[in-house]
Amino acid sequence: MNSVSPNAVQYTGGAMHSELAEGRRQPAPAQQGGFGLRPPQSRDHSRETSEEPEEIDKLKAKLMSAWNNVKYGWTVKSKTSFNKISPVTVLGHSYLLNSEEQVERFRLAFVSRLWLTYRREFPQLEGSSWTTDCGWGCMLRSGQMLLAQGLLAHLMPREWTWPDAQQLTDVDFEVLRIRSPVRVGGVPIPSFGSPRGSGTPEKTPPSHLTPNSSQKKRFESSRDRQAEPVHQKLLTWFGDQPPTPFGVHQLVAIGRSSGKKAGDWKAVAKSTVVHNLAVYVAQDCTVYKEDVARLCELSFSHTPPEPDNQACKSVIILVPVRLGGEALNPSYIECVKNILKLECCIGIIGGKPKHSLYFVGFQDEHLLYLDPHYCQPVVDVTQVNFPLESFHCSSPKKMPFTRMDPSCTIGFYARNKKDFESLCSAVSLALSSSVEKYPIFTFMEGQSQDYGLEAHSSNHTGPAPHIMPPGKPARVNNRRHSDEFVFL
Repeated sequence: MNSVSPNAVQYTGGAMHSELAEGRRQPAPAQQGGFGLRPPQSRDHSRETSEEPEEIDKLKAKLMSAWNNVKYGWTVKSKTSFNKISPVTVLGHSYLLNSEEQVERFRLAFVSRLWLTYRREFPQLEGSSWTTDCGWGCMLRSGQMLLAQGLLAHLMPREWTWPDAQQLTDVDFEVLRIRSPVRVGGVPIPSFGSPRGSGTPEKTPPSHLTPNSSQKKRFESSRDRQAEPVHQKLLTWFGDQPPTPFGVHQLVAIGRSSGKKAGDWKAVAKSTVVHNLAVYVAQDCTVYKEDVARLCELSFSHTPPEPDNQACKSVIILVPVRLGGEALNPSYIECVKNILKLECCIGIIGGKPKHSLYFVGFQDEHLLYLDPHYCQPVVDVTQVNFPLESFHCSSPKKMPFTRMDPSCTIGFYARNKKDFESLCSAVSLALSSSVEKYPIFTFMEGQSQDYGLEAHSSNHTGPAPHIMPPGKPARVNNRRHSDEFVFL
């Protein structure tokens, strides 16, 4: 099923009954990857909880797992097309695909993102019979991908790319040359680059610059290779085994212990593997600068301050927003584009209704995304030199902005105080591009308590932070019938 939010995941009596019930209500498609498989028939699950033996409960979980494995494990291969005349943007970097070099740079940038999808056959979740998150974990996976990108920015060299990306030889996209539209009078509109056969040679960089470019490329390759142990270590943190700090088992356990649904961000505060990194979750579409500053200063409270970081730890800033009513307001599209052009942006959790996706860029009027709705076998990350290929996607996908659900969460990363100040300026400028009277969100001086609110952050000692808390309408953009994201 196409669930997006942990709101729909209930651990009651050791099983995710609300998801099971919704899965049963969905009609089975006529054919899924050449197989037809009917989900279990709907029954009174309150009665099932009290009367059915554990063996039947396990059988139900296996049947639902098998059904979802078929549903999400079979895909129809279709190449995504990109054009040569418009730049494609991936997390602050743009590529004009009119040369092999630019195509390769785009390919490396996309493939190097961490792709976290449904998995099957992982150790049984505590308190349930489930060994897969197929059909209910896409919101968790999207949150994992956003967090993983923040960790890449925090731990890896700047503009790092995976040096073994060449292993993914079946990169599934194509670049098309769009026929130039014709002006009145039959004069074609010029496109980027020199047209073939025009007789005008393309400009090439001076020969004395070529060695520098090659030298830089060799340096980056060597630097990226040296960072591979960190890359592999980072992936172990998201493995689907109970001890991993950001895996499904840990996220579900945190949700249960907090009396909440399964979530993501509380795991950062509980983890001991990531040092000097905080997560700040904005509320009511407002980032309070003093709250961020106080949050970041805490990590060095017992350590002498260093001049470079000014006693500030790095921070991931998450801003939940709503870009319209029941559908995306088109006036916000340009603003979203400008945000994705920023190097401080680490992506957007969004998607289609009840179908979570992780947006990393765009071209023209289409968003570029990583899709968690693909079921893969579990990878044992406790093994030495475990394979990395399944954590990197070779198939860029696009979706029209008009299909984007208006409820989403935007992520940013700042390494230190200076970066945060630059982030505030750059993001504020991007927000001003909207033709709407009210910006998507704002930065405010001072603390949230100055306005009668409590800060939402990874080190908050009160109740676990929420985005749009259940049963408590938000002050801004409340929509009664829409699914909202809940993070822990």
